[in-house]
Amino acid sequence: MTPAEHNRIINRSVAIAIVGVALAYVTFLVRDVLITLYISGLLAIGLSPAVRWVERTRWVGGQRRRRIPRWVALLLLYAVFLIFVAIVVALVIPPLVGQLHALFAALPAYADTAQQLLVERGLITKTWSWSDLFANTPAPGVALTSLFGVVGGVLGALGQVITVLFLPFYLLLESGSLHGWLLHLFQPESQPRVDRILRSVTIKVGAWLGGQMLLCVIIGTASTIAFGLMGVPFFYVLGLLAAIGEMIPVVGPILAAVPAILLALTVSPQLALAVLGYSWVQQFIENNLLVPRIMESQVGVSPVTIVAALLIGSSLLGFVGAILAVPTAAIVQVLIREQFEHRRRGTG
Repeated sequence: MTPAEHNRIINRSVAIAIVGVALAYVTFLVRDVLITLYISGLLAIGLSPAVRWVERTRWVGGQRRRRIPRWVALLLLYAVFLIFVAIVVALVIPPLVGQLHALFAALPAYADTAQQLLVERGLITKTWSWSDLFANTPAPGVALTSLFGVVGGVLGALGQVITVLFLPFYLLLESGSLHGWLLHLFQPESQPRVDRILRSVTIKVGAWLGGQMLLCVIIGTASTIAFGLMGVPFFYVLGLLAAIGEMIPVVGPILAAVPAILLALTVSPQLALAVLGYSWVQQFIENNLLVPRIMESQVGVSPVTIVAALLIGSSLLGFVGAILAVPTAAIVQVLIREQFEHRRRGTG
């Protein structure tokens, strides 16, 4: 190797390293956008089987008509989803507002009772009043600044939710052209293999979404029955909240249990403790039995892989990582399996 060639290799290696570092830095800066796009892509892939089913199933008077346009099928699915959300809001918000108002009205009495019990048992020696609490509240200006910060955070999160909900619409609408564009990025001899991988990923992610819906039905039904037997007010609403919370791994069930505990507290502290115990047991069974088994049967990923993926995802990205853990593990499994099959066919 001549000195000139050696210098060219060094310069090329340095340039590649610089470009790699720059790309990694840019990726870090736009990580939130990339995660949003990834979630939207997973939803689009997971919903594609349902969209194709709506496109194919069109019966009028016993005669099958031509396929309806994809945009009509998408609008039908989104209309069903929005109607479901409207029903949930109509069922959940009014009773929760009324019960929470009653709870806040009863909070001073609960606090006085708890304080008296602590004083009688010698756990605390100084009593306090509600005026003592308000004396330590921040100044109005500080409180207003904090309020604006909270509102800004809520609006930002709402914008991300809207993006995640509506971006799959456009991805599914242009799925055909996107699929063809992606195939053309590879050599002609590699395109059948890439197409096979894309179809396998679609099946896996669709199965994951179906398994997630099954978990929502199981947890929602079990919570409704349990809360009803325990005598918790508005148990059907709380069961619906539990089903919705199941869509968010790790954090969702905890957030869904909070309204149930608060509503039970308006009846008695003992009932609130019973609801807390039931929610803990349900989440334990769900995390260690239901999620691994259902996802294994639906997605084909082993329970050990699912638990490991949940731990890794939640460690890296919190509850967002927990949401993405199982479908990402399924996609990685498809890629690894395809690689082994490709090598086996090459050596066979």
